[in-house]
Amino acid sequence: MPIVAQSTETTDWVSRFADEVIEESERRAPGKPVVVASGLSPSGPIHLGNLREVMTPHLVADEVRRRGYSVRHLISWDDYDRYRKVPNGVEGVDESWSEHIGRPLTSVPAPRGSAHPNWAEHFKAAMVDALAELGVEFDGISQTAQYTSGVYRAQILHAMKHRADIDAILEQYRTKKAPAKKPQQKAVDDAEISAAEGSGAAGEDDGSSGSAGYFPYKPFCGGCGKDLTTVTAYDDDTTELTYVCTECGFSESVLLSEFNRGKLVWKVDWPMRWAYEGVVFEPSGVDHSSPGSSFQVGGQIVGSVFGGKQPIGPMYAFVGISGMAKMSSSKGGVPTPGDALKIMEPQILRWLYARRRPNQSFKIAFDQEIQRLYDEWDKLDAKVADGSALPADVAAHSRAVRTAGGELPRTARALPYRTLASVADITAGAEDQTLRILSELDPSDPLSSLDVVRPRLDKAEAWINTQVPADQRTVVRAEPDSELIKSLDEQGRQSLRLLVDGLADNWSLDGLTDLVYGVPKVQAGFPADATAKELPAEIKVAQRTFFALLYVLLVGRDTGPRLPTLLLAVGQERVRALLGE
Repeated sequence: MPIVAQSTETTDWVSRFADEVIEESERRAPGKPVVVASGLSPSGPIHLGNLREVMTPHLVADEVRRRGYSVRHLISWDDYDRYRKVPNGVEGVDESWSEHIGRPLTSVPAPRGSAHPNWAEHFKAAMVDALAELGVEFDGISQTAQYTSGVYRAQILHAMKHRADIDAILEQYRTKKAPAKKPQQKAVDDAEISAAEGSGAAGEDDGSSGSAGYFPYKPFCGGCGKDLTTVTAYDDDTTELTYVCTECGFSESVLLSEFNRGKLVWKVDWPMRWAYEGVVFEPSGVDHSSPGSSFQVGGQIVGSVFGGKQPIGPMYAFVGISGMAKMSSSKGGVPTPGDALKIMEPQILRWLYARRRPNQSFKIAFDQEIQRLYDEWDKLDAKVADGSALPADVAAHSRAVRTAGGELPRTARALPYRTLASVADITAGAEDQTLRILSELDPSDPLSSLDVVRPRLDKAEAWINTQVPADQRTVVRAEPDSELIKSLDEQGRQSLRLLVDGLADNWSLDGLTDLVYGVPKVQAGFPADATAKELPAEIKVAQRTFFALLYVLLVGRDTGPRLPTLLLAVGQERVRALLGE
């Protein structure tokens, strides 16, 4: 029996939607599994913006499962959509792929070198792997399989019979002008439309209109395999359909009651699926706020034509990348969930989608901001552990680290990401040196194996190796800068002596932190442990000057990894040598 009591985590957006979804599902289909849905187009790399289409219903579905209800999260793979254009920057693809424009994605060859049978399966596979790592449970539905096996035959015939009704609904919007854009409004690109509506939403028409009338169905040509076809005749009684291809000139007559090589146009296809699957919850992109959008039009078609109901669900905002422009899968090099999971643990990626309401945009960090993000996560982790976190933060944390099925695998000993990244940078991944340095962070609790700091260590190494430019990598000097050391005044030499003299007694992360910050304090006549409130502003200037000197003497530039970590990585003897002692 379902646990009908509402979750105790009532302050987050997920719980509020779960309440609505359970109530609506019981009203529509009492006693049946709750159905939520997502739609993804494998027309190219499925990016982190598309992931919001999945994570929003996943989080709601998971909360519903936590309450004891049976849930189906459907992911419709829109792999029977037309191949619209050759995406930029996809390895193994060139302009020769343009000959396939207009064919179903499952009829387009995979990029050269791929192990997958077609274009759709190639891009679908990477997303399936990422969703598994993220703990997303779903039922995948191939629209190619649905259409070509005749699953939707009755719905297609019904739509064709009621084509005049569909045309009348669409006509309400064809005659309306789109509202003027606000000065600051962002343009909606193909990827964003695709993320919300499936690839057919971007550039697909409302159906065939001509001398024979309106038809909401597009056959794929029996000659060239493309959808550049026009229906020229249809008989409701016999279901005989005649079409001609404007690409190759091929024409044929078929019985639609037996024909499976075609599909409903998008604005009819989507509401048909809502009714067929009994979808209760499905999010949509912000572009659906405009008149004539697929979600708005579908809301009219689903009831008046297919006898179903429109799903409830929020419109979700865009997802950006720190340091990059708004994402579009029509451009090369757009980060995917798999790319993000190479540099961050799945809990962190889940948290980014869970902690923001769907209508709030946010960015995912691939640059230095990822270190600050991890610091924020670790602080939240500690607050949750000691009971001081706010209820909404506790809820978002819970949704990040576990699903209804259990805890996600996590790093046993979560050392700071920035520390791991610095060590990976300095050691170039040498495991013996990495273990030595990490063991010296806290001599009272040294590491016996790197396994306890994985996978976080692996993610930090991947970030250093793939996201940090070569000119920003840390290279420790091979020899001391003797000329610079000789040119130092007495205060500069004294600062180095104070540091070197304190190395042995402070050789840990905390000890070296106190030491490097304490040297300028001692030189100014203050105790090494004096707090900021007890010190004049000039001390901060002296500390920055001292830090810059150490960086130049150790790595040849005036910035680098945090000094305590850098000192541990270089080692006592080498530090002494490079500082001229």
